[in-house]
Amino acid sequence: MNDLSPTSVELRTARLVLRPPTGADIDAIFAIHKDPQTSLHNPSDSLAQLDEAEQLYQRWNNQWQSCGYGYWVVRRHDGAQQLGFCGIKPMELHGMKVLNLFYRFAVSAWGRGYASEAATAVTTWAAKSVPDLPLIARVRPANVASQRVAVHAGLSRAEHLDESGEDGLDWIYAANLPGRTDQPRIPVGRG
Repeated sequence: MNDLSPTSVELRTARLVLRPPTGADIDAIFAIHKDPQTSLHNPSDSLAQLDEAEQLYQRWNNQWQSCGYGYWVVRRHDGAQQLGFCGIKPMELHGMKVLNLFYRFAVSAWGRGYASEAATAVTTWAAKSVPDLPLIARVRPANVASQRVAVHAGLSRAEHLDESGEDGLDWIYAANLPGRTDQPRIPVGRG
């Protein structure tokens, strides 16, 4: 049986450490989510006030407490600065229970492969720890960088699941869809 308590779920990659957020991360949550560039494709995710970051942290923390997983804070092994956030949350898509893969990074961290590295670590963890739920990523058609991250993390286009989201059309990338032989299964040993 896996110990899914939030304090036990730290992920490590070649360059990164992913850990559950704490109250000390609220300033970073605010800084990254208030930058118009980081929410360009998802303007409804933009934050304008610090108290919105506190509320967002509380939602993330509540999910960790209830599910044993959620969004991780991402930083380099050799640094304390938060580069961004990457994780999963349960949701429904067309009446199907799924895990939604999320990643958002500070502009200063773009173009270095951190999002792909973190997303791959999270998808590997999800395949081992929550194997019964399909994994999806909702990506805007114009967000080519986010599409590349989803593909690098092992997901592929699932056009039949595309839907309209809060900020426009969501292209769906997926893995582990039930009954689909044309969708990738994320290997448990991948990393």
